[in-house]
Amino acid sequence: MRAFSFLLPSLPLPPLPQNIVLKTITVSLSLSLLASPPFASQLEASAAELLKPASVELCDETEKEEEVSEERVTNEELVEEAWEVVSEAFLPYSGVRPWSPESWLQKKEDIQQSRVQTRSRAHDMIRKMLASLGDPYTRFLSPAEFAKMAKYDMTGIGVNLKEVPAGADGLVKLKVLGIILDGPAHSAGIRQGDEILSVNGIDVRGKSAFDVSSLLQGPKETFVTIQVKHGNCGPVESIKVERQLIAKTPVFYRLEKTENGDSSVGYIRIKEFNALAKKDLVIALKRLQNSGASYFVLDLRDNLGGLVQSGIEIAKLFLDKGETIISTAGREPQVQNSIHTETEPLIKTPLIVMVNNRTASASEIVASALHDNCKAVLVGQRTFGKGLIQSVFELHDGSGVVVTIGKYITPKEMDINGNGIEPDFDKLPGLNEVKDYLSQCQFQRTP
Repeated sequence: MRAFSFLLPSLPLPPLPQNIVLKTITVSLSLSLLASPPFASQLEASAAELLKPASVELCDETEKEEEVSEERVTNEELVEEAWEVVSEAFLPYSGVRPWSPESWLQKKEDIQQSRVQTRSRAHDMIRKMLASLGDPYTRFLSPAEFAKMAKYDMTGIGVNLKEVPAGADGLVKLKVLGIILDGPAHSAGIRQGDEILSVNGIDVRGKSAFDVSSLLQGPKETFVTIQVKHGNCGPVESIKVERQLIAKTPVFYRLEKTENGDSSVGYIRIKEFNALAKKDLVIALKRLQNSGASYFVLDLRDNLGGLVQSGIEIAKLFLDKGETIISTAGREPQVQNSIHTETEPLIKTPLIVMVNNRTASASEIVASALHDNCKAVLVGQRTFGKGLIQSVFELHDGSGVVVTIGKYITPKEMDINGNGIEPDFDKLPGLNEVKDYLSQCQFQRTP
C-alpha cells in the first residue's frame, strides 16, 4: 500500500503509521473547493498505463517496494485493508457523523462475517463503508481513477514527480512516479523510475518536487534540458524536451494612484496557486515596487486554492524568518506539525489582502498566515472555510481510498475548516488606517 500525501508539500507531510504506509509520495495538490467528490474527475490527466522502470542487470536495487499481486489478495482482505486505513488515520471533524474506534470495529466484525464473491462486490462494500462516515472527502477510487490521479501532471511535460528519502549524500532524490505515454517527456526518452539530476543545468538534488516542477514549466513549444539517471542504477543522460502544454500565469497586476494622488498602490490578483504563482508574483512585486508602489493590495477573492505548496511559498515572501505559516493537527502525533519561514521577507511594506466567501483552501492559508503575523489586514467577506488534509492510499489491487487525516490550524490556533476567516474591514481602508491596525497588532504580540 502506498500513501500519496496531498495538501502538505515539501514539509513534507509527517509520516503516517508504519503499519499503513509503505512509502509516502508528496504530490502537492490542494483538495480545494473545486475538488469536491468525485475528486478524480477533477483531474484531467491521461488514462494511459504507467510504464514499468527498466530493469538493470548486475545492479543492487535497494529501493524496491513490496509488491502484492491482485490474485494474492482476497476480496475480504481488500475490504479489510480499506477498513484498516480508516481505523488508523481518519480524522473525524465537526459536520460529519459521530465516529469512534469502537463503532468502527463493529464494521470490521461485519466484514469478517461476510463472504465477498467478486472484486466488484468488494469495491461496492468499500464505497458503502466509507460513505457511512458522512465525510464527503473520504471516498473510494477505482483502479482507473487511481491511475489517473497518480499521473496528474503539474510539470507541463507529462510527468509526475515523487520525492525519495535521502540517500548516502543526505539529499532527497526526485524520481518520475508517472509518465503519460506519448507525452513530451516520454517521446524524448524519459521513463518511469528515472531520477531527475538537473534541469537546465541547475542541480535539483535536495529540492522539492514542487520546486522542480516549477523549473520544468514554461511556454508552449520551448525546450527544457533534463539530466536523468535511468532506473535505479542506469546511465546518466541529458535529454531535451519540448514543452507542449501551456503554462498559464495566475498573476495579474497594475499600479494605481490613491484617491488623493499622493501615493501609488500595487494591485495584484492571484487567480489560483499553481507552480508559476510564486515566480510570477516575485516579478510583479519587484516591478511594482520599482515603479513607486508604497504598499500592496493582494486580491484573493474567488481564489479556490490550488497547490498548497505554492501558497506556502508565497506566504514566505512577506513573513519574517521563524514565523509560523500554518500548523497541522490529526489523530496521530506524526500528523501534528508546523511550517515556519526559513528566510527574511522580500517585501516589508503594508499589505491589504482582499477575500470573500469563495476564498478557500490554499488562499485561506496565505490569508491567515499574513494576518496572524501582523503583516496584512483582511478586507471583504468571511472566507469559505476549507481546511482539511486528505491522503490517498493505494490498495493492493490498484484501487485506492482518499481519507481525511488532518486539518489546518492558523498561527493564532484557529481551526479554518467550517469556520473560515473573518476579515478586519468590510471596505478598503486608507493607508494610515492600515498602518495603525498593523502597528497595534504588533504591539499586542510583544511579550
